[in-house]
Amino acid sequence: MSNPRSIRVSEQGQAVAPPTEVLGGDAFDSSAAGTALYWLGMAGFLINSRGTLVMVDPVLRDFDMPLLIDLPADTPDVPRLDAILVTHADNDHFSIPTCRELVAVTGEFHSTSYVAEMMTEHGIPGTGHGIGDRFSVGQLTVEVLPADHAWQNENPEPGQRTFRDEDSCGFWITTPDGTIWAPGDSRLIREHHLTMPSPTAMLFDFSDSEWHFGFDGAVEMANAYPDTQLLLHHWGSVDSPDFAPFNGNPQDLFDVIVNPDRIRVLAPGEAFPLATNHV
Repeated sequence: MSNPRSIRVSEQGQAVAPPTEVLGGDAFDSSAAGTALYWLGMAGFLINSRGTLVMVDPVLRDFDMPLLIDLPADTPDVPRLDAILVTHADNDHFSIPTCRELVAVTGEFHSTSYVAEMMTEHGIPGTGHGIGDRFSVGQLTVEVLPADHAWQNENPEPGQRTFRDEDSCGFWITTPDGTIWAPGDSRLIREHHLTMPSPTAMLFDFSDSEWHFGFDGAVEMANAYPDTQLLLHHWGSVDSPDFAPFNGNPQDLFDVIVNPDRIRVLAPGEAFPLATNHV
């Protein structure tokens, strides 16, 4: 895992993720002994928990903006998945091409009720959930958590539906080796995001975007859980130097995060072993 002091920067001044590591067979090992997370670029992760395989918000092909990275896998490289979890409908989280390509090798698709309806329209067998619902995937337990990301209502298009907070969500994933918090894209909900039990690892979104936590809000959230491992995402992947959600720089975190050694600047495709005794 790279040191946050040594981040590559593009010619346009945008922080760039470390060089991609191609996902190998170990990432999909059905006899894995522990739990490991692999950043897929953007906001996506693969979780292999003792052979139970889950992807969160995977985008493995046909994204509609130029990328700064090579993706660590394409859909034909994925031999099987027990489930795909999708936090909301934005196409850097709900990739219709990716999900459609993975239907044949994926046991279940889970998201909010709204996104599940979209899945069904595109031939993806989605299961919709309300905030607070719980379900199991193999030996994992998943709780659906609130989010505030109805950005579409700010400048609605003619005839557009009114989006609701419950159209987006986060996930709390309990594994045999610790807990993983995937908050999804959201503005800071203080009574929720600052009051959870301390997870083992957080899929950590940081930027100056007003429809995300905002940089200060993300730092406050991270420091509310000073022992949680911070797996950085939503940065260094999309070539869009003028678009705030994609432009976090890990170097900005190092001096404002309590226990900065827990900042994990993963390369796409790099394994992060989940453990409760990280130092």
